[in-house]
Amino acid sequence: MAFPSDLEIARGAALKPIEDIASEMGLPNHLLEPYGRDVMKVNLDAIEELAEAPKAKYVVVSAITPTPLGEGKTTTTVGLGQGFKHIGKRATVAIRQPSMGPTFGIKGGAAGGGYSQVVPMELLNLHLTGDMHAVTAAHNLLAAIIDNHLFQGNERGLDPHNITWRRVLDVNDRALRNIVVGLGGRGDGVPRQTGFDITAASEVMAALALTTSLEDLRARLGRIVVGYGKDGSPVTASELNAAGSMAVLLREAIKPNLLQTLENTPVLVHAGPFGNIATGNSSVVADRIGVHAGDFLITEAGFGADMGAERFFNIKCRNSALSPDAAVVVATVRALKAHSGKYRIVAGKPLPPELLQENPDDVAAGAANLRKQVENIRLHGVSPVVAVNAFPDDFASEHDAIRQIAAELGARVAVCTNFAEGGRGAAELAEAVAEAVEEPTNFRFLYPDEASLREKIETVATKVYGAGNVQYSPQAAQQLDTYERAGFGRLPVCIAKTHLSISSDPKLKGAPTGWTLPVREVRASVGAGFVYPICGDMRTMPGLGTSPAAFRIDLDEHGEVVGLS
Repeated sequence: MAFPSDLEIARGAALKPIEDIASEMGLPNHLLEPYGRDVMKVNLDAIEELAEAPKAKYVVVSAITPTPLGEGKTTTTVGLGQGFKHIGKRATVAIRQPSMGPTFGIKGGAAGGGYSQVVPMELLNLHLTGDMHAVTAAHNLLAAIIDNHLFQGNERGLDPHNITWRRVLDVNDRALRNIVVGLGGRGDGVPRQTGFDITAASEVMAALALTTSLEDLRARLGRIVVGYGKDGSPVTASELNAAGSMAVLLREAIKPNLLQTLENTPVLVHAGPFGNIATGNSSVVADRIGVHAGDFLITEAGFGADMGAERFFNIKCRNSALSPDAAVVVATVRALKAHSGKYRIVAGKPLPPELLQENPDDVAAGAANLRKQVENIRLHGVSPVVAVNAFPDDFASEHDAIRQIAAELGARVAVCTNFAEGGRGAAELAEAVAEAVEEPTNFRFLYPDEASLREKIETVATKVYGAGNVQYSPQAAQQLDTYERAGFGRLPVCIAKTHLSISSDPKLKGAPTGWTLPVREVRASVGAGFVYPICGDMRTMPGLGTSPAAFRIDLDEHGEVVGLS
């Protein structure tokens, strides 16, 4: 019999009343705001009201460098949360809200998979409580105010050729990457070139994810730099009188959303920052609530440990004042084989047939990536646990090869079958994590606040990525000098590079060393609170493929969603 689809599994879930889920977390009714039957908004007063409750063990889930297909990190995160119940522990899961760009593109939804999902699955992947649209509206309101400022005389002296604030939309649409606005008659605005990014790439989204309160969010929005004057001075949203209205649009979006897994584990879903140019982590406020709501808080960091986890440690933890007790590194047989350099995996196309054949030697050949990502976790003083996300076409010998690699690294390891078996299939992982969090931790940031921006970039590049050196374009060098003079030098760095390699070259697999990290441009997300050097060609507005998921998503004769995965 064929394995049921994610949507079929989700629709068969026995959901508990969401009020009961909240009660198990210690959240009283006065902190909850219902959104339909199965979702609650959680008031930020919960942070203060739960502050005296026992603190949960804090666990971040990361991964080796993924293939374009992803390695089931969210599925593992959800499965681990479910797995704790099977060993007599209470856990809360915290994940990002899915973007509808990937949902209707190639990747599909981001609710987990199989019997380790967050439900209601359709609601989570399609709008949820409208937070993504609130970010879109707040971002585009600022864009409209900028163009109106130009039209009304440009009192602040914005240089139309040096405006960095674009527009956003939560849809994959390559035709909007570069556009010209203000065409038409004189009353239609000042013509200039700009473009669209996907909403998850908005600095507003990054600010929402890193904020600690509504007051703090209002201040962050005011600090957003939208461009530069003809004298080179930064122009902020506050100077254009935009921050207050933007904050109003985000007044509800700042509240995390409470859902549950198929096995009734509580899940806080909040924010959805882009993993290439922002933190790729769920929100600080969700974690500050969840860390007092059970025995364990499981939070997910986007892409590999060189990206999402590094930013979790050095950016998110700086803002949250929370420190992790352990980290999970998700690995798959297919990704490790890919890191041998023998196989090419392309999103939307069948896997190479040879990749599916039993070959533990190829797993061992790609092990350099796993070794480096485990090292990246330990660089921050955190105990790693390797989670092998098992696929049905894996072989036991290949899992044994990963166990051997983990043993050589001195890391705990567990094979996870939670996709097919739910929490029971992640019980071994839960046991391993429960042991790891009892080890003494020496959590540390990779660099101090007072280090220069160049020192921060070079520290991440050499210690985390394995680069031999960093090369700055003349433009990047000038921008770094400008940011230091403007007082942005104490901000952490969020290096924008490919997620398909530890290096900046997506073609380089494994764990290359001695290469040069090219920094071609540097931008300042002053409102969000980081500086991001751009190393490579980052697509902030994805396009649709030849057969996107949108072609398969529809309504049946009963008005039910079909084709969502």
